[in-house]
This record gives sequence, C-alpha cells and structure tokens, in this order.
Amino acid sequence: MDVALSVISLARFQFAMTTIFHFLFVPLSIGLGLIVSIMETLYVLKKDEKYKLMTQFWGKIFLLSFAVGVVTGIIQEFQFGMNWSEYSRFVGDIFGAPLAIEALVAFFLESTFIGLWMFGWDRFKPAIHLVLIWITTIGSALSALWILAANSFMQNPLGFIINSKTGRAQLVDFPALIKNHQLWLEFPHVIFGAYLTAGFVVAGMSAFALLRKNKNVDFFRTSLKIGLIVGLITTFGMLATGDQHSYALEVDQPMKFAATEGLYENVGGKDKQQPWTVAGLYNEKEHKSIFEINVPYVLSILAHHSLTGYNKGANQVNKELHAKYDKKFGKNMNYYVPFNAIFWAFHIMAFAAGGFLMVAVVGLWFNRKKFADKELLKQKWLLWILGLCTFLPFVANTSGWLVTELGRYPWVVYGYLTIADAVSPNVSAGSMLFTNIVFFLTFSLLGAVMVYLAARILKEGPDDLMTQTAPVQDPFAEEAFN
Repeated sequence: MDVALSVISLARFQFAMTTIFHFLFVPLSIGLGLIVSIMETLYVLKKDEKYKLMTQFWGKIFLLSFAVGVVTGIIQEFQFGMNWSEYSRFVGDIFGAPLAIEALVAFFLESTFIGLWMFGWDRFKPAIHLVLIWITTIGSALSALWILAANSFMQNPLGFIINSKTGRAQLVDFPALIKNHQLWLEFPHVIFGAYLTAGFVVAGMSAFALLRKNKNVDFFRTSLKIGLIVGLITTFGMLATGDQHSYALEVDQPMKFAATEGLYENVGGKDKQQPWTVAGLYNEKEHKSIFEINVPYVLSILAHHSLTGYNKGANQVNKELHAKYDKKFGKNMNYYVPFNAIFWAFHIMAFAAGGFLMVAVVGLWFNRKKFADKELLKQKWLLWILGLCTFLPFVANTSGWLVTELGRYPWVVYGYLTIADAVSPNVSAGSMLFTNIVFFLTFSLLGAVMVYLAARILKEGPDDLMTQTAPVQDPFAEEAFN
C-alpha cells in the first residue's frame, strides 16, 4: 500500500468531514440571526407579545446552532497545523490578515452582542435590545465575509508574490484580496444560502408542530409564514448569484465548469445551440459519457444567456492545463476532477433551488390569512413536504461546497500548490486514522445532541415562555439573607 497516498486520502477525508459538519451549522446560525432579528423587529413595531415569544423561541435554536458552529470551527482550524502544515506555511502570510480581522473584529462583535442580547431582555429597552440582535446578525455576516476572502484566494489567487528564498506566498496588495471577484461571487451566494436555510428550517419545524396538532396554531402558522417569505426571497437571490458564479467559472476554473455540466467534449459553437444535461453518468477512467438525458438550448441560455454558445469540454481543458503547467508540475499530473461527484452535487443543488421555489409559493398560498386556519391544517401532504424541507437546505449546502472544493482538484491554491504538496510531511497514516475515528464520533455526538435538543424545544413549544417567572435576584443581596 502507498502510505503517502493513504495519508493524503485520510487528511482530505478528515478535512471534508469537519468542513461539511461545520457548514451544517454555520449557515443555520447566520440565517436564524436574521429571522430572529425580523421577529423582534415586528415585536418592537407592533407591540405584539406573540412576536416576542417567537423571538425567544427561535432564539433558542439560534443559540444552539451558534454554539455547535463555534466548537466545530475551532476543530477545523486545528487541522491546518496538524494535517496541512505545508499549506499553512505557504499561505500563512496571506491568511493572517483576513482571519485575524475575522477573529478580532467580526467574531468578537458577534459573540459579545449575542451575550448582551441573550441576557439583556430585562435590562434594556426593547429598541436597544433589538439593536443588539441586529449587530449580532451583521457581525455573523462580516465573519463569513472574511472567511470567504481566504477561501476566494484559494480559488483565484491575487495580490501576492512568491518569495524566491522561502517559496512562500507573501501578500503585497491587501485591497486586491478584498476586491477578488471570486469573493463577491461567493459571499452573496453563501449569505443567501444561509438565509434560505434558516427560512426553510423555521418553516419546516413549524410544519411538524402543526402536524402534531399543536395548540399554538397561530404561533407556528405565523412562524411558518415568516420562514417561507424569507425562503422565497432568498431562493431568488440564490438563483441570481448562482448564475453569476457559474458564469465566472467558465473563465476561472473551466475544468470545474465542464464537470458541473457533464462536458467531456467541446459543445456548441458560434451558431450552434448547447443542450443541458439533466442527468448523466460518466466513465472517469476513459473520460467519456456513459449515458445522458439532454434538453436542447438550455445550456446556451444558462451559460451564455443566448440561444447559441460554445464551451470547452474537460478533455480540451486537460490539454490546455498540461500545456500551461507541465514545466512546473510535470507531465504526470492529473487535472481531471471527480466528474460524477461534481456533476451530481451541482445538479442536486440546482434541483433543490427549484424545489424550494415551488414549495415556498404553494406554502404561502395555503397560508394566506383568509384561508390559513381552515385550509392549511387540512393539507397534510403540504405540511409533510414542508417538514421534510427542514433537512433539504443542508443537502443543498453540502452539495455546493463539494462543487466548490472538489472542483479545485488537484490544487489547494489554484495553479500554485497541489494537494500532495500541502499535506503535513510527518503525519502517519495510523495517527490520521485514529483522529478520523475520534472526530467522527465527536461530530456524531454533537449532531445527535443538537437534533435532540432542537426536537425537545419544538415539542415543548412556546408554553414555558408564556409562564411568568420570578425575576432573577442577586444571591448575595442583603434581602437574600433575611
């Protein structure tokens, strides 16, 4: 067995596992921050206690997701030093600035104000308390911005030089790092995805509560409405930003684009249409299609906003990459990405977006104020679909990240550092396997606890929030000893 290959495979699996699990909760916490902010805004404007209860109820889920996201994020960062030390040495000067800003400004802003918000219900006026949650929401978005600035450098390296003595990348143009067009394609797409995730989680959990014939019908019907409105608006945002992102891939990472569309061979031409592959299966050893279901003209419309167009297939792109990089990386490099995985991940993401759009429209139609109490509860099929949509955003988000990261193969930093050159040289396969097992069990436990607590909160409903509780007193106050 090739031990070096085992280390690389295990390191890649561990980072993928950590990233995917971490990214289950990051979009949820970012999105729930917005929804809770909207609910509290409605409470301040309308003076309706129902919205305060909704803010506090969904705030519990928000705090749970925030906590798990922080824990898994710390584990993820440790891997840079443990498993990918060569990568850390190469990009350390680049990543230092955005990650420091993220930690010292965005995360501290977010974590400080979330604490003030959580414990400040009876200590601040409603308008001031509302400002606290909005600052938290803005802080979470800024945190994502700086993390994605680092990731965008990996996709499209800019603003640096290679130190001839150390072989490391050095940042020489910080504004270029921020102006990177990949960042401004990734950031809105990820943010819309986070808001979409929270919207459908709130709608889906509300649907499950209504299916259980929960007595708080108006509470969960209103929650469902807010979730679907946010979900509908952000689905349009996802489609628009996804279109622009895919459009840019044709130039920045043509191999990734070819895989998303199932193109091993060149397609289209100056006066020719391009069919879109709805479903397909590919022979990755021989680099050809096994079967495809195509729809004429659709790829031309999606990729070029026209009825005609031309795109290079993976085989043509592979030749061009060899011509460009053989002197640096050798003739034996494999530039083909995992074709089937990227093709289906991209299509799952695309089909999910269409599904979200239809479900949101139908859900809002049956949840109209005029008919909601009579009609919505009768539509068991719709409530079940909405309930299952609680989980679909996580599948779509994971698919999106698989496209983003697998499509960069064989590089960690596109065009400059390969995966094989980025892994830690002194890590053994045995230690890597052990940490994989430990991390998997840890993540499974965290996930199970998160799901259990969220389900228990949903089962209890907002009833406990309606109960008047005694104010918290200082245990060391004079009256406590009387």
